Amino acid sequence: MLLEVKDLHVHYGKIEALRGISFEVGQGEIVAIIGGNGAGKTTTLKTISGLLKPTSGSIHFGTVDVATVAPYARVNLGICQVPEGRGIFPGMTVLENLEMGKYHRKHSRKEMEEDLDKVYELFPRVKERAFQSAGTLSGGEQQMVAIGRALMSRPTLLLLDEPSMGLAPMIVAQIFDIITKINQDGITVVLVEQNAQQALLRSERAYVLETGTVVKSAPSKELLTDEAVRRAYLGIGA
Repeated sequence: MLLEVKDLHVHYGKIEALRGISFEVGQGEIVAIIGGNGAGKTTTLKTISGLLKPTSGSIHFGTVDVATVAPYARVNLGICQVPEGRGIFPGMTVLENLEMGKYHRKHSRKEMEEDLDKVYELFPRVKERAFQSAGTLSGGEQQMVAIGRALMSRPTLLLLDEPSMGLAPMIVAQIFDIITKINQDGITVVLVEQNAQQALLRSERAYVLETGTVVKSAPSKELLTDEAVRRAYLGIGA
């Protein structure tokens, strides 16, 4: 397994946000994590990327337990997160935002140009906006910049937190097409997404979180036809 999370507990003060969750992600998979607001989805990703410290439990990335590894060091290992809300630097240009994806390590100009070319191939609109202030972009364009910035770090594991949030349906479809393409290029993806139908359609397997606990896991195709999941998260049969 590329990622193996075991018995993970996370607290915000006295509040237990994750209650011993366990899950795994294989090399080359897209694995979705779905659930309602407050279920612990974002907490899970932040703990994997190192932005939150677990109270207990292990997070194995390959053969390394990264639970106590610093966030920047996890990026060096190949873990990169695209945060909820995009987290771009609005006062910087699009190009400067993308270059920040390589800030954590030394790189040659040739490597920078190669990675920029890959991002621009995925996101032609980003190339068109390269010298524009990132804060002036539309929500969809900002999401493209955020994903592009993460790809500049050459991740093995990409953590995506609510990539479709606040976007028009046409842009949502485009973003999910790009996520599929990124995965086809060899990058493993963990996808946290309120749009449960899209998440399940694009992933191989999925985990359902409720109040910090994994209550169900199955191949995504099975969850798409699961009556409880359809009622709770797909708005069908309610």
